[in-house]
Amino acid sequence: MRALLEVILIALDIYIWILIAQAILSWLLVFNVVNSRNQVVRTIWQFTHALTEPALKPIRSIIRPFNGIDLSPLMLILLVILTQRLIINYVYPAVV
Repeated sequence: MRALLEVILIALDIYIWILIAQAILSWLLVFNVVNSRNQVVRTIWQFTHALTEPALKPIRSIIRPFNGIDLSPLMLILLVILTQRLIINYVYPAVV
């Protein structure tokens, strides 16, 4: 059981990094720093978008963009960190 919790915590850490990468890539695309027609950029965008959009869409329906700034990735990162803390503080000690 302890190993499963470790795997879940690692997966949550990786998901946070994917959220950060997707946010940075979206900024780079908006400011035309990278070309969206590039196959590598498009593949990375589709991968990160497919992983993050199902979780971001419900948050976006609740929290609208603030002055053009989408705060939903930040809220999702905070929710993932909260989930990690709950696992570490309440579930993990019960397993030991």
